[in-house]
Amino acid sequence: MYIGRFAPSPTGPLHAGSLVAALASWLDARAHGGRWLIRIEDVDGPRCPPGTDRLILDQLAQCGLHPDEPPLWQSARGALYEQALRTLQLSGWAYGCACSRKQIAEALQAQGLHSERHGELVYPGTCRTGLHGQAARAWRLRSTAVLAGTEDLTLNWLDRRMGSQTQNLSKEVGDFVLKRADGLWAYQLAVVVDDAAQGITDIVRGADLADNTPRQIRLQQLLGLPTPRYLHTPLVLGADGSKLSKQNGAAALELGDAALALRLAASVLGLQVTGGTVAEVLAQALERWQASFGGMMPATAAAKSSSLSKHLKEIP
Repeated sequence: MYIGRFAPSPTGPLHAGSLVAALASWLDARAHGGRWLIRIEDVDGPRCPPGTDRLILDQLAQCGLHPDEPPLWQSARGALYEQALRTLQLSGWAYGCACSRKQIAEALQAQGLHSERHGELVYPGTCRTGLHGQAARAWRLRSTAVLAGTEDLTLNWLDRRMGSQTQNLSKEVGDFVLKRADGLWAYQLAVVVDDAAQGITDIVRGADLADNTPRQIRLQQLLGLPTPRYLHTPLVLGADGSKLSKQNGAAALELGDAALALRLAASVLGLQVTGGTVAEVLAQALERWQASFGGMMPATAAAKSSSLSKHLKEIP
């Protein structure tokens, strides 16, 4: 059975780009007669203002996007992440790292490298051979193809919209963090553990997260977890051409006219709709989504029509 999800980080209210991702994931789940879940990704607690999670849920409800199960909060799931980290530690794939960001930058400079991607330094593997008496500040995952060796690991996957994708995880990312120096869980580990625990079969999210996919696939492989199908949607861009995000001051979603907000989100997805109510917009968007991405899986085809009718009847 198809199970999809929308997993916002409650560092601020939803903005126009967030709604695009939420709508796409909802449409894909409904088009396949599946279930749609909401997960609040609040592992980075200091960056999550109190009450923002509830505000996001209210925004989604105003847009007719209701989950099929009560939402899940990552902040309550630390024991599961600890268990996964322990599994990786025992197998030798996770190791303690004593390096600060400054030390990483200096090590790269000494090697004549200036590897920075999306504001993140590509780790040079300094602590792979041990801490040499220092205390571990963080925990990292080896990005090599085999445990005992330095062979590069290249991962290939298929995105339902963007097609074949590839990444040399060793050179483009390096040994990435699983648990941070401040004791907080890294996004990569938490999302993999929760997707598996919730039985997620399909991940539909913004194209800015496509770059994370190889790290998540690698964790799925090492933890013996299934790999979902992936679809990364177009991004909403700001006036300067950069991705619209909370970090660059994106305005909170204006929902005085929720149907209009949904029509604008649908247009980013290449879906031209004209409905005047939330229910009409979602019904039209669903028809158009099915034409592009709704290749039905046999097990869900029979249940599709009754499932869609049920959900659309609930929307004003």
